Amino acid sequence: MPPSRANAATILSDPGATPVSSLPGVGPALAETLARLGLERVQDLWFHLPLRYEDRTRVTPIADLRPGERAQVVGVIDAVERGFRYRPQLKVAISDDSHQTLVLRFFHFNRNQSEQLKPGTRLLCYGEVRQAAQGLEMVHPQYQRLSGDEPATVDDLLTPVYPTTEGLGQKRLAGVIAKALALLPPDAQLELIPAELCVEHGLASLREALLYVHRPPPDAHLGQLTTGHHPSQQRLAFEELLTQHLSLKRMRAAVRRRHAPRLTGTGELRARLLASLPFGLTGAQQRVSEEIARDIAEPSPMLRLVQGDVGSGKTIVAALAALAAVESGQQVALMAPTELLAEQHLNHFRHWLTPLGIEVAWLAGKVAGKARQQALQRVASGAHVVIGTHALMQEGVSFSQLGLVIVDEQHRFGVQQRLSLRDKGADHESGLVPHQLVLTATPIPRTLAMSAYADLDVSAIDELPPGRTPVQTIAISNARRFDVIERIHVACLEGRQAYWVCTLIEESEQLRAQAAEVAHAELSAALSDCRIGLVHGRMKPKEKQAVMNAFKAGELSVLVATTVIEVGVDVPNASLMVIENSERLGLAQLHQLRGRVGRGAIASNCVLLYQPPLGQLARERLQVMRDTNDGFRIAEKDLELRGPGEVLGTRQTGQLSFRIADLARDAHLLPAVQVVGARLLAQHPRQAELLITRWIGAAARYAHA
Repeated sequence: MPPSRANAATILSDPGATPVSSLPGVGPALAETLARLGLERVQDLWFHLPLRYEDRTRVTPIADLRPGERAQVVGVIDAVERGFRYRPQLKVAISDDSHQTLVLRFFHFNRNQSEQLKPGTRLLCYGEVRQAAQGLEMVHPQYQRLSGDEPATVDDLLTPVYPTTEGLGQKRLAGVIAKALALLPPDAQLELIPAELCVEHGLASLREALLYVHRPPPDAHLGQLTTGHHPSQQRLAFEELLTQHLSLKRMRAAVRRRHAPRLTGTGELRARLLASLPFGLTGAQQRVSEEIARDIAEPSPMLRLVQGDVGSGKTIVAALAALAAVESGQQVALMAPTELLAEQHLNHFRHWLTPLGIEVAWLAGKVAGKARQQALQRVASGAHVVIGTHALMQEGVSFSQLGLVIVDEQHRFGVQQRLSLRDKGADHESGLVPHQLVLTATPIPRTLAMSAYADLDVSAIDELPPGRTPVQTIAISNARRFDVIERIHVACLEGRQAYWVCTLIEESEQLRAQAAEVAHAELSAALSDCRIGLVHGRMKPKEKQAVMNAFKAGELSVLVATTVIEVGVDVPNASLMVIENSERLGLAQLHQLRGRVGRGAIASNCVLLYQPPLGQLARERLQVMRDTNDGFRIAEKDLELRGPGEVLGTRQTGQLSFRIADLARDAHLLPAVQVVGARLLAQHPRQAELLITRWIGAAARYAHA
């Protein structure tokens, strides 16, 4: 379908801004499918970048195949076997002139397919080579039948593999992208970074980078392209990081333009709280408290992230900030991701603030009926401090004067959730918005702080309170499980306590609970003279809390738990932590769990039980845990091993899903990104706006709360 005259005029002026439906062959149904991938304009297709590449430019003899590689082969079918032992499968053995055999294995096939694959048929196949018991094989390769002596046609270029969606095959998507690339304008029109900045920072042609990444020539360095180190990819990564930086800076400026209440107060309540504490603040806690106090005394909203290792004392710093708000006649909302963590905060705040005559209200999902109505009434009529889970953001919750929002472990909340809590506190008459304080026990690597948190001021509580002992960590194979149980027995007889954490990657809460129940039964039988408790996500909150309280009071020797105890549990007498299947967890989570012990003066140990054989990644993770207790070093390594989306827990929020940039790999670009970003915002705001539209589009509002 040729584009209309009006469309043709738009294509000439700004081809990137035209809808994808203006491209030949893109009807309403295909346009709708492309929209599911966020591809609505032609320039969205230019920047829809390949995930990886397939080399179909040559045919590899079967004798030269190597396990783990993806390759293209031509062979003749020697034998076909259908089996139904465990599940239906079709095995097809092919050979070529090198007189070696390769097995093609299919688990999903139909009768028509199996009838076409007969001995004597020539096939052109592409897939990943695997080592099987009987030799090399490909599972579900792509293939086409060749008739007679028909030569196998190979591609001229490496084949890009794009992110796609249901109902849209690679071939069709590549075809649409090719039509969009035909409309790429000349460099001068396409480039949004001013020429002098490109020269200053050695930025190559954007047009050439796009064409290279979409259509790499056969002699392209596949290794460089696979790892993202090719100069063309680096050029695009620079622009994507720049866009992320600009969008966060722009949102920060938008928030800064608004007004917030000045939270100064008399300081009397804060002085009384500090006098009542059985400990003094560390230097780091004092420094961070002063930074927060300076921020909230200003009429523009504070946006501050406080990061500190497990046990570094973030909660007391948050309580001091809350008191400044209360002294100024404002309310405080503290939101935590789980009821367990929220309740831990509730206990601390009530313990510290109730003697000062401050009302601390509780609002979580489990608060229902009459109790909920009363809680809502207290919040609306001005309860000083309100603590809860995401229930704080639900409809029907209204604050009378919310001056400070504290969000704990914010990376567990979706971006919209954080926006909605901030918007709840907005006073539409006065135009005031609350100050925001974000806490995290997951130390943020410097590279992430420079990019993902460009809209927040970052404070670090980088020293532990005196009297805390470093935790000794060892990794032990599950084959020595009995030795570990014996070790727990000895510790319990000496009056110490232990955690036994069951980890399952499956999302099913039921399977996690079952694993914990099995471990509880095993330990109860082996340690018949010790009291063993059990906590998992399927228990009622009241039951969970009763077990936690019994453990805290020393009535239980061992607590068997799922990862629900990852955050917010403080039992100084617990000095031994065993983590089952530790090889399945990320470094941040392992570090969080380990932080549950070593909270007292007793020497503490963490045992990482693993199932051999260990993969390379798992081995590296466990080695880092053995080598260091430094949360910041662990965070840097976690970023290197897993990538930013997982470190921040934002895979599900869409906040940091880069198309080509990788914060660990591309950290060296960030200083230049910041320089270029500052110049663009100051001198070329229109180009900055166009860059954000190009890379982020409609998602810009949710780039950060």
